[in-house]
Amino acid sequence: MIERPRRLRANKQIRGLCRETRLSASSLILPLFAKDGSNIKSEIPSLDGQYHYSADRICEGVERSLEAGVDKFLLFGLPDHKDEHGSQAFAYDGIVQRALREIRSRFQDEVYLVTDVCMCEYTSHGHCGILNGQTVDNDKTLPYLERIAVSHALAGADMVAPSDMMDGRVDAMRCALDENGFENVPIMSYAAKYASSFYGPFRDAAGSAPSFGDRKSYQMDYHNVKEGLKEAMTDECEGADILMVKPALSYLDVVRLVAENTNLPVATYSVSGEYAMIKAAAKAGLIDEYGVMCESAVSMFRAGADILITYYANELAQAIKKGDIG
Repeated sequence: MIERPRRLRANKQIRGLCRETRLSASSLILPLFAKDGSNIKSEIPSLDGQYHYSADRICEGVERSLEAGVDKFLLFGLPDHKDEHGSQAFAYDGIVQRALREIRSRFQDEVYLVTDVCMCEYTSHGHCGILNGQTVDNDKTLPYLERIAVSHALAGADMVAPSDMMDGRVDAMRCALDENGFENVPIMSYAAKYASSFYGPFRDAAGSAPSFGDRKSYQMDYHNVKEGLKEAMTDECEGADILMVKPALSYLDVVRLVAENTNLPVATYSVSGEYAMIKAAAKAGLIDEYGVMCESAVSMFRAGADILITYYANELAQAIKKGDIG
């Protein structure tokens, strides 16, 4: 035989040399949950190993990640007060704004801080925008998203990430940021965000479940692939700097399609349900948690992702350092 593909699988060194998909800890982003109150560090029941932090303790979570090799974070907020306009989302003393200032004052440029821009955690009804009766009013929501993005930039965010799925929000936020002197703050758009059952643990962790109905009128139908590309290309035209596909593992075909049709970096979010399933199956003794964590992360990069948002960021960074992946 002339062709013996096994020659390039003979040992760890040759497998590493010929690896097609390579991971770096610099491409990982860890979600962090900031919660109103003080002296809070409490494990999230639905997300084993993840925590709610008050602003005065959130630096503990950041420090732990820096030790693991992760220096990029996506911040979510859990306010004590909610109202129909989500006013704490853009308040100067809102929980995300306070957390940003705490982290920035402690770590300066050691970290890169991304903020989720949405209203579902802040509205009394749990929807991602301003209501008109029982319907989310797209155009009335846009000015509120602009205010949130600008307030985050003022508090020290390096990047903003709109997850609301309102039409035209990237253009609106880009204009608002530019008009307020933040033309160099990038937008990572949740471009193809599907109405998914994989969000369950997150909605418990963030207290963001809608009080009525669902989000299928603005998040995407999981039957559709071409529509995901349409959303991504629209956001690119509106000024997005990075395009995200969410969720990740069940949407690798969408990741691939977007990656093949843009020159922008592509992110994907390995969401709470994916994380929780691995944790639960491992606790039941059905799978090797470490191995499945590594394999599933590689699949996302193999599909075309350049950036991975994951609750396993710290563990993956250590796996890369050990040479088990990467």
